[in-house]
Amino acid sequence: MNEGVFAMALIGLVRVSTDKQKTQRQHDALDPICLKVIEEKTSGKLATANRPELLTALSYIREGDLLTVLEVDRLGRNLLDGLIVLNDLFQRGIGVKVLEGIAAGEHTERSFLLDLALALAEDRHRDIVKKTLNGLEAARKQGKAGGRRPVVDDDKRAAILDRRRRGESIRTIAAGVKVSIGVVHKTLTAAVEG
Repeated sequence: MNEGVFAMALIGLVRVSTDKQKTQRQHDALDPICLKVIEEKTSGKLATANRPELLTALSYIREGDLLTVLEVDRLGRNLLDGLIVLNDLFQRGIGVKVLEGIAAGEHTERSFLLDLALALAEDRHRDIVKKTLNGLEAARKQGKAGGRRPVVDDDKRAAILDRRRRGESIRTIAAGVKVSIGVVHKTLTAAVEG
């Protein structure tokens, strides 16, 4: 075997925007086929230079290797951001392998299919946000509270108020009750107003 010839490697990128989102589905698809899989929990709205995990993935890639993602929107959250990342990759001579969706396949340059897949992902994201906001508004009109569950339950509220009566600082209360300083402020303000 010629030592100068290397087989193409797949370097995987798993991306979610927040710590609360699950990555298992992406790992299930990428782990068995990729030499290395890098996981990032950051907005897809950042340029390549501001995504350290993406840069780490790129540092493993040799000429002829492919950055591999489950879906093209893992590269960027909207059309413009995705195109910026793709252009960065293609200018570096790095191809992209997409496993699912209309852009499934290997790409070494921009194409109508990649652009369309990113545009559809952006449209889908915008639609989800709109439906969520409409649902929350409809719930409010019916007198229901929507959105996240409150961080402070009755026990934590009582602990915050009791600690403040004892003269503890807001920072100490936050650390002791295991909530943010903002939550302590909000709880104390609500107690004063109520």
